Amino acid sequence: MQCAVIGAGAWGTALAQLLANNGHDVRLWAYEPEVVATINARHENPVFLPGAVLPDRIRATHGFAEALEGAELVVYATPAQHLRQIAIAGAGHVRPGAILVVASKGIERGSLALMSEIIEHELPGHDVVAISGPSFAAEVAGGLPTAIVAASRAPDAARRVQDALSGKRFRVYTHDDIVGVELGGALKNVMAVATGIHDGVGLGHNSRAALITRGLAEMTRLGVALGANPATFAGLAGLGDLVLTCTGALSRNRTLGVEIGEGRSLAEVLVGKHTVAEGVETTASTVALAQREGVEMPIAAMAYRILFEGHSARAAVQELMARELRAEQDR
Repeated sequence: MQCAVIGAGAWGTALAQLLANNGHDVRLWAYEPEVVATINARHENPVFLPGAVLPDRIRATHGFAEALEGAELVVYATPAQHLRQIAIAGAGHVRPGAILVVASKGIERGSLALMSEIIEHELPGHDVVAISGPSFAAEVAGGLPTAIVAASRAPDAARRVQDALSGKRFRVYTHDDIVGVELGGALKNVMAVATGIHDGVGLGHNSRAALITRGLAEMTRLGVALGANPATFAGLAGLGDLVLTCTGALSRNRTLGVEIGEGRSLAEVLVGKHTVAEGVETTASTVALAQREGVEMPIAAMAYRILFEGHSARAAVQELMARELRAEQDR
């Protein structure tokens, strides 16, 4: 199959490698001309995925026409807050009937749209599939066993994406709850930032386990309010991705949180970063979305205060512990 991957960050590059290793021809669109040149000349992407060897079936380009024309499967793996403008820029080159896959994780600021909603709005008439789950790009590129979910309202499209991506060390499950799968992928980044802040302050394993568990409860509450199946959050795109991102050393969101918990400001942490920690912008979107839906999310709200209002991380944990006592199952 002819495939296009839009976005040559770590995750986009790893997905392009997967598709190419499965025998598909891949055009990989990159924003940075130097990334295009290096991939085509040396079959590697040292800026975003160092150490990964990329197959000859991958051809990088900076042009949407070259990347998209003829592609039967189009994977969007851009930073969440740039997805809409990039989708619009390439829309005229997407062939009729192409399956559109959303690999970006986040909630758009302002509109509060999920990534699949952006693609459905800007490229109507296509089947849209969201992929999410516990998957560090470096481990996928290194051939370590990984399992994710492909969710869509179109079962046949989900199965085609499952077939295209699955291999001996990469397993894809299908799902019909695209809202729950996408929210799991977006909200776990918020909880990873919060967990990193906790770890940076140095408050131990007991409270970290409680924070992650209560974070999952918040994610589920918001998901249910938006029509998701609560069981989705117990699966790969919910609990699985949450555990990985909150505890894994490769998590950009957790690492950012640790630095803030240790006393640095958000502006200081972001200086010189080549990669995006999606949880920062998604924290702001999540708080706004929770307010719109009337859903209580105290961990997300506290993360917002720390990130954007300069609130003390150490005081924040004490405030969360001092909240009114309640039943655990109280929604």
